[in-house]
Parts: sequence; C-alpha cells; structure tokens
Amino acid sequence: METVREELIIPGLDHLGVLEGAAAFDQTVSIIRPNLPPWENVKDRFQKIYASGMITNHRTVAELEAVMADFLEVREVVALSSCTSGLILALKALGISGEVIVPSFTFSATGHAVFWAGAKPVFVDCDHRDWNISIESIRQAVSPDTAAILAVHIFGNPAPVLALEELARELCVPLLFDAAHGLGGAVGGKRIGGFGRAEIFSLSPTKLLTGGEGGLLATNDETLAGEIRFLRNYGNQGDYDCRELGLNARMTEFNAALVLEGLGLVEGEIRERARLAAVYRKELASLPGIIFQEVPAGNTHTWKDFTLVIEPASFGLDRNQVQALLGKENIQTKKYFYPPLHMQSAYKKLPHRMVRLNVTEWLTHNVLTLPLYSQLEENGIRRIAATLSALHHNAEKLK
Repeated sequence: METVREELIIPGLDHLGVLEGAAAFDQTVSIIRPNLPPWENVKDRFQKIYASGMITNHRTVAELEAVMADFLEVREVVALSSCTSGLILALKALGISGEVIVPSFTFSATGHAVFWAGAKPVFVDCDHRDWNISIESIRQAVSPDTAAILAVHIFGNPAPVLALEELARELCVPLLFDAAHGLGGAVGGKRIGGFGRAEIFSLSPTKLLTGGEGGLLATNDETLAGEIRFLRNYGNQGDYDCRELGLNARMTEFNAALVLEGLGLVEGEIRERARLAAVYRKELASLPGIIFQEVPAGNTHTWKDFTLVIEPASFGLDRNQVQALLGKENIQTKKYFYPPLHMQSAYKKLPHRMVRLNVTEWLTHNVLTLPLYSQLEENGIRRIAATLSALHHNAEKLK
C-alpha cells in the first residue's frame, strides 16, 4: 500500500507539491492494482498443470467454464484468449457482415473487433447521465444495413440492457455486449452475463478478475457456444478439415487456474470499491465543476474504474491541467476514453459512419479516471480527494 502521511491535506498553498510543499504521496499511487489470489493457492494449481504436460485448453479451462457459467447464471461460458477475440468470434459466428452500431466512447478493442470480423462500425453517442450507449442515438443510426448492436457496460456501470433488448427485438438484429468491465455487475439482481445473445468479459490485468490475459464469452445460446468453441481452435473440429476460418483464441491452463483462484475475491472487491467510490463522491460533492457518472437504481456497478467529469469553467482548471498537477502529487490518473473511437488515427483511414456525438465529445475532453482499488484504503481515497480540493482552491495560482 502507498505511504500516506498522517495529516489530511487542506486547501492550503503549503500543502501542494506543485507549489513547493510536500507532495500528497511519498510514492506514486498507481491507477490500478491487480486483485491477485494467494500465491500458495495458485502455485499448487500451476504445479499440477505443469506436471500433466497439458497446458492449453484442457481440464482447468473446462473447470473454469463450468464454474463461471454457474457464477454468471448462464447456460454456457467459453474461455478465450481475450475479450477482443471473443468479440470477433461472436460476430463471425452470428454471420454479421453489415453495419454494427457501437458507442464511440469505449476502449479501442470494441471497434477493432467489428473491423476484424469483417463488419462496419456505426459510431453512436452515449447518455449524458450514465455514459452508456444512447438508445436515442441508436435509433438515429439505424439503416437498412444495420446487422447488430454492440453495447458496452462502461466503467462497470451496466448498460440499459432491457431497453436494448427491446430495441434489438424491434429491429430483428442480435444484441451483443462488450462486458470487459462488467463482471460481477447486475441489473435488478440479475447478473451481467445473461443479456443479449452473448456477453464477452475481459480477464486482463486491469480487471477485477484477472488471468493475466484472457476472456470469457457468456451466453444462453448453446448453438452459439458450440460454434465459438471450434472457431477458437482455427475452425478445426478435430480432423484438421477446417469448416470455418477460425482463430487461435484458446486459453491456457495457467490463465484459467489464476482466474479460478481469483474468483472468490471478486464480490468482496466490488463491495469495497463501492464503499470507496462513495467516499470519493462524498468528499468531492461540494466541489464546483465535478460531475459523477449516474448509476440507475437497482443496478450493481462493478467500479472497475472511478471516472468523473471536470468542467473547467466551474472547477477553475481543465482536465489536462488537473491530470498534470495530480501527477506532480504522485497520483496517477488516466483519460478514459480519450480520444474516442471516431477521433482515433486508425479510424480516420477506415470507412465508418456516425451520427452526432455531442455527449461523447463533451465527455472525452473532460473525463478523468482516479485510482480505485481496495488496497488503497479509505485514507488514501480521502487524500486524493483532498488534493483535488486543494487544486480547485488554488486554481488561479496554478494556471
């Protein structure tokens, strides 16, 4: 855990490292810290796998799929090399070749998967309250070529799944979810994982449950799960006569073992992050220019990230200035997601379509993600919040 001085920072000039005082933290507070299980538990599993000589897509992977299907309350889970490969294979398995409606305010892999699957993205806006994909924006983007909707649970805040399912039925197109941030979340008591045709999770190091790398596709469609299982192995059903053009998207036994041992930590980590997020909100609520992501009643946010908006006119400093100043206080932050997909260099070279993205462009220029994980503990959260308060109160001197 980061070293934290005992006194709390107050909005005083002498308490800011950027104004020649002592920095808020003696060491860098990282933006994330992997939530890893005890090494002894992992070591035992690793040794058994190593001794068996079967190190990819074998018994531990099968065990993980069964355990996660039970955890996510779905019929099928398919373990994969990454969330990205899962998104690509889901689109391929469903035969999607037309336009896929996708939010621009998301991580690059969401859009990349659409292109790699041979489809065309149509970028839409997000809601100004919960920052998830906008139903109204989807309706504006629908065309005769619309073939699927790919939504995202942004930062772990569940997307409007019921409205999206209703719209997908109305349009007669499949609904998929990039659930990279969503593992452990819920809508009305129902876990993220069972909505739409499939939901695809990430197990990368920034996630609450990690395998180092890896992904999980959750679905109640047994036919789709079967298709994904052979597509993840090059499209080979065992006789080397590939029926489809698949990928090498298999998960290793070691990745699966790490996930199995880490699963028991997830719900406790979400509870603690929710508690710490509430501390952030309470400490920062009175600051002008701070806007929080709204969580609809009845939903469980995973708090994969704690992201807020900084409106410069009210706060006194813009997002980029705040990020630079927090860095000098040894507080690491990220501009998730800047730039959004439609503004990224790669997409300027590729054909895509979009509707007006006013909320996305407002968000992307003003959002900042702060450190949030259980090891930081409450006094660390309070110190970060107090540092932000000090920046606001000293804004004129810091410009």
